[in-house]
Amino acid sequence: MLSDGFDEVFSLNDLGMKQMPEENGATFAENAEIKAQAVRNYMGSLAGSRFSGATVLADDSGLCVDALGGAPGVFSARYGGHDDKTCRERLLSELGDNPNRKAKFVCALCLICPDGSIITAEGETFGEITDASYENVGANGFGYDRLFYSYDLGTTFGIALPEQKNSVSHRSRAIQALLKKLSLIS
Repeated sequence: MLSDGFDEVFSLNDLGMKQMPEENGATFAENAEIKAQAVRNYMGSLAGSRFSGATVLADDSGLCVDALGGAPGVFSARYGGHDDKTCRERLLSELGDNPNRKAKFVCALCLICPDGSIITAEGETFGEITDASYENVGANGFGYDRLFYSYDLGTTFGIALPEQKNSVSHRSRAIQALLKKLSLIS
């Protein structure tokens, strides 16, 4: 998804960075900046490497369910102890028979330029949480994808092909917003 605006993209594995900081921000944007700053600091310790002085991009994403007051929110990955199935089970249990199943995925990006300036962007995609009987339909994606019925696609992210999901996902919308801010797309 970054190929439209960036020539080279390196991962944490490429950097040799094994540990991320605690995500203790109150918002997705705060967590994205915490992660971006940690990567930037780590890269600073790699003086003279090909990564020295590179631009850093980090994201924080999650699911927000209306009936749960926005939960799991920034705790999405940890909602069930870092296990996708347990996260889905807890979400369904807490939702119960609540008829309000509206939900959205949110992605916040934080880009730190070599000069230290920070550019942020967010993206959202809307849908609803399916019922438990639908939980095992679709094996694509991860996390809550099997439960999230996308209004844009008319199916769950778990059934959608990766290209379909990427065309409407919160992450792709955040990337498009970031690229517009960088004037890399119109």
